[in-house]
Amino acid sequence: MKRVHSLMRVTFFLALPGMMHSHLMAEETPASPGVAPQTEIVRTEKSLKEAVAKRFKMGVSVNNGVMTHPAEAAVLLRHFDTVTPENCMKMNVTQPTEGVFRFEEADAFVSYAQKNNLEIVGHTLLWARPENTPEWFFKDGDAPASAELVLKRLETHISTVAGRYKGKLAMWDVVNEALADSDEEYLRDTEWTRLLGEEYIIKSFEYARKADPDALLIYNDYRCDRPGKLKKLIRLVQSIRAKGAPIDAIGLQAHYEYGMIPFEGIEATLQAMRELKVKVVFSELDMDVVTRQRWYEDDGKHQEELSKFDPYPSECPPEVLESQAAQYARLFALILKYEDVVERVTFWNLHDGQSWLNDWPWKRHNHPLLFDRNLRPKPAFDAVIETLETPVQ
Repeated sequence: MKRVHSLMRVTFFLALPGMMHSHLMAEETPASPGVAPQTEIVRTEKSLKEAVAKRFKMGVSVNNGVMTHPAEAAVLLRHFDTVTPENCMKMNVTQPTEGVFRFEEADAFVSYAQKNNLEIVGHTLLWARPENTPEWFFKDGDAPASAELVLKRLETHISTVAGRYKGKLAMWDVVNEALADSDEEYLRDTEWTRLLGEEYIIKSFEYARKADPDALLIYNDYRCDRPGKLKKLIRLVQSIRAKGAPIDAIGLQAHYEYGMIPFEGIEATLQAMRELKVKVVFSELDMDVVTRQRWYEDDGKHQEELSKFDPYPSECPPEVLESQAAQYARLFALILKYEDVVERVTFWNLHDGQSWLNDWPWKRHNHPLLFDRNLRPKPAFDAVIETLETPVQ
C-alpha cells in the first residue's frame, strides 16, 4: 500500500505550514473551554462523510443536547451520516426498575435522527460490567435470582427496547465488554458469567435478532488489538457462531492514547476479522493527548500527582496537534486498507469540550477529537480528509 500521509514524513513534533488554518466564513465569539459557540457558523471545510464516499459509515456519538445547539447540529449534519446515543439507551436508563421503562430521551434521539436522515446505532442492550446492570436484575426478593429468571428478564428487556425501535435503527451494540482483561481468564468475572457463563451472550444476540431482524448486531469491547484479548475475541466469535447465535460485527472501542497507538495490533485484529468474515466497526474513536496510562502504573501511586496535572488548559500546542494529525492519518490509512471489513467509524463525542476524556480518569482539559472547543476543525481533521481523498494503492 502506497498510502503514506504527508505528515508522516516529518517528525511528530514539527509543525507544518498550511495545516492550522481556519475553515470559517464568519467570525464567532470564542467559547469558554468546554463550551461550544452558541451561534451557527457558516462552514466551508470539506465534509467527512463526503470524503469517505460511502466506503464505510462516518459516525459520531452525541447526547440529546445537540438538538438545541444550532452550531453543534450544523457540524453533526454536515460531517456524519450515523449517530450513536451516548447514554439514553443503556439498561440503567431505559429500565432502572423492573417493568418500568423510560424512553423519553431515546424516543427524542430517534425522532431527531430520523428527521435528519441519520442512521442510528443502538448503544447498548447489555453492558456486562456489574455497575451497568440494575441491581434488581439478579435479585428475587431477598434471595438471588435463578438463571431462568435472569434470562427471562434479559429477554423482556431486549425484546422491549430493541422491539420498540424495530426497523428504525441500523445497528445495535448488543453486548458490551464481556471479555476479561487478564490473559488468563476468558470472560469478565460478573454475576452474568457466574450464573450463565457464555450463555448470556448467546441469548442476548438471539433475543436481539428476534426483536429487530434487520439490524446489524455487534459485540463491542476495548483493547482487542492486544494479542491475549484478540485470542479471546476470536474464541468468542467462533463459539457464538458455532452455537447458532447471530453476530454480524465486532466493535473496537478505539480509545487510543497519543504516541501509543497499537497499529500492528489493530491490523492483526482487522486481518483476523476478515478471515472470520466478520465486519468491524471502530465504535468509540478518540485520541487522548493527556495520556492516562501512568494513572494505573505502580499500583496507582502517581494518581495524586496526576490529579493536578492539566498541561493544556487553554490551547493544545501546535506541535502536539500536528503529531496527533499524523497519527490520525496513519490510522485512517490502515482503515482504508481494510475498507472491505470496516463497516463504520464513530468518533466518541463531537468536539473536544464534550469528550469524556476531560474527566476520566481525572479532570483535565483534553483535546482528543477532530474539532476543538469552538467547533473549529483541527489539523487532525485536515489529515483525515487528505487521507480519505488519497487513492489507496
